[in-house]
Amino acid sequence: MPNIYSISELAREMKVTTRAIRFYEEQGLLLPERRGQKRLYSQRDRVTLELIMRGKRIGLSLAECKELISMYDPAGGNSMQLSRLLETISNRRQQLDRQVLDIQKMQAELDLAEQRCRLALERASGVSKETNNDNRRAGP
Repeated sequence: MPNIYSISELAREMKVTTRAIRFYEEQGLLLPERRGQKRLYSQRDRVTLELIMRGKRIGLSLAECKELISMYDPAGGNSMQLSRLLETISNRRQQLDRQVLDIQKMQAELDLAEQRCRLALERASGVSKETNNDNRRAGP
């Protein structure tokens, strides 16, 4: 595993687009070294990209990812970062719990609407059958 990556090498290894990497760079999340027109990404940039992707998977915003990454201190430990991450995870979990409840309520409302529609359709079908039968009996 090399310590220095080109943008295409990093994108290929991390399974992201070069456009995504450039976007994270524009947002100040990745800080590659530049040599002429080339961007060179370090092992630290790779770890940062991995943290961004992990944060996105658990529903963190880029701002939250950036905050957590900025707290990372390999020399002094990362207890502050971990504490903040635990707080963020707890907040995200509460938000998801509320969303689950909202979804369950919406499903119950849809179930009720579906039942009403089916009942109305049955009634309408019964009425139209009766009307058709009456029309046939009346005939010419």
